[in-house]
Amino acid sequence: MTTLDVPVRNIVGDIDKPRGGALAALARHSVALARRSLIKTIRTPEALIDVTLQPVIFLLLFTYLLGGAISGGDRHGYLQFLLPGMLAQSLAMGGIALGQNLNADIEKGVFDRFRSLPVARSAPLVGAVSADIVRYLTVCLVMLGFGMIMGFRVETGVLPAVAAVALSIGFGLCFCWISVWVGMLVRTSGAVQGVMFLLVFPLSFGSNVFVQTDTLPGWLQGFVHVNPITPLVGTIRGLLIGGPVAGHLFWTLVWMAGLLVVFVPLALRAYARRA
Repeated sequence: MTTLDVPVRNIVGDIDKPRGGALAALARHSVALARRSLIKTIRTPEALIDVTLQPVIFLLLFTYLLGGAISGGDRHGYLQFLLPGMLAQSLAMGGIALGQNLNADIEKGVFDRFRSLPVARSAPLVGAVSADIVRYLTVCLVMLGFGMIMGFRVETGVLPAVAAVALSIGFGLCFCWISVWVGMLVRTSGAVQGVMFLLVFPLSFGSNVFVQTDTLPGWLQGFVHVNPITPLVGTIRGLLIGGPVAGHLFWTLVWMAGLLVVFVPLALRAYARRA
């Protein structure tokens, strides 16, 4: 018996004959499959390295290796500027593992077993995305907690900080549908990582994560202004250390809605063809 057999067997009791409406059945099945994903995470805690150890390493490197040069020696001031941006970057990178895991499940035949159960067709994907809330909450707590050890301070209060965490998790859940779509298209889980890194790295570094937008060349500023990471970083900065929020929040919500409208149907269509 493999580690995957037990979670699948455990959820059979939660997936019974459809009752109620289609949305109620989808919600029930998604919760059951999200539980399976959480069981996998508990049994393989090393899978959380990308949302625990990796963000901490990036934060240390950029603060102490480059922070002094970028900020003219004011590393604490740069940490205040950097951490909200690093939080957004870590959320974008944290969704890569989801596409890899789904691709690996398909290759191992796990989704063939799901097809034999009376579950909604989209439930395996919706359940996997829902379980990623734990990963995004983890990266938020790790980044803020370790940042405070380094000297970062929230300057706006508890409620704005909670709002920043909630918005970050919401954006991560929308952005990860790109990884789900890629995971349904490519042949191997390793290829998912390669494709997603090609997408996430330009979005992360071609944004306002590490430097102010007005310090960049004009042609690059144009890309930064249409980058979905940019308004998210601006919103998080405003909520954590002060500054304008409304305009950044509006465009963040627009991008979140756009990601869902575009990539959820694409992912479901690719899943139907693949599985």
